[in-house]
Amino acid sequence: MANLEGRTALVTGASQGIGRACALELARQGAEVWLAARNEQALSGVADEIASAGGRARVTVLDLSSAEATETGLAPVLEAGGVDVLVNNAGITDDGLFMRMKDEQWQRVLDTNLTGTMRVTRTLLKPMMKKRWGRIVLVSSVVGQMGNPGQTNYAAAKAGLMGFGKALAREIASRGITVNSVAPGYIETAMTAELDDKQREALMSAVPAGRMGTPEDVASAVAWLASEGAGYVTGHVLAVNGGMYT
Repeated sequence: MANLEGRTALVTGASQGIGRACALELARQGAEVWLAARNEQALSGVADEIASAGGRARVTVLDLSSAEATETGLAPVLEAGGVDVLVNNAGITDDGLFMRMKDEQWQRVLDTNLTGTMRVTRTLLKPMMKKRWGRIVLVSSVVGQMGNPGQTNYAAAKAGLMGFGKALAREIASRGITVNSVAPGYIETAMTAELDDKQREALMSAVPAGRMGTPEDVASAVAWLASEGAGYVTGHVLAVNGGMYT
């Protein structure tokens, strides 16, 4: 089991879904967790959950689509000394068939999912390098590995995250900092909850495990990559997909 007592973490997109689960798990493992997303009210709810369980959490509003907003959102984190663990989870979709996809759709997804993640990482990496210890986890997707019709922009961004992580891992390994990705498959979310039985059956036919994953499945993988025990694992992509893609 991971033990993050005395560590500080930041999770982007922490207001719901996988990000919320990651924040709760890191707090359960003893970390003080910065919760970052655009919805301050939802973040406050997650902070209350963590506090009720005996953990520690702080909230900062963060919009990855804007360089200025990112700088503003991370300012209090830097003032508090930065973090030891960074979980880059925030992301958006704007789906459409490629031949109909507008430049704005493409750019919006790349700006948030890839460029926004780069900015957060670059900003919070400096304190890690001074400490000579850090864990950076990128939440990618199986879509970035195998593709998905109607999601060329999302697939490009998620594939880009994995390449970004592999390259950065090589640059900073000597500083005691690891960089890894997790690539979730089909995960139970508000979106998948709207699928009818026929659609769900079609999805499950591609998953040898015979079920959708949960946000907690992903959070467990993230927590391990953030732990001391994963100190010799870097540049890796950990599939959390029930065997649907290897």
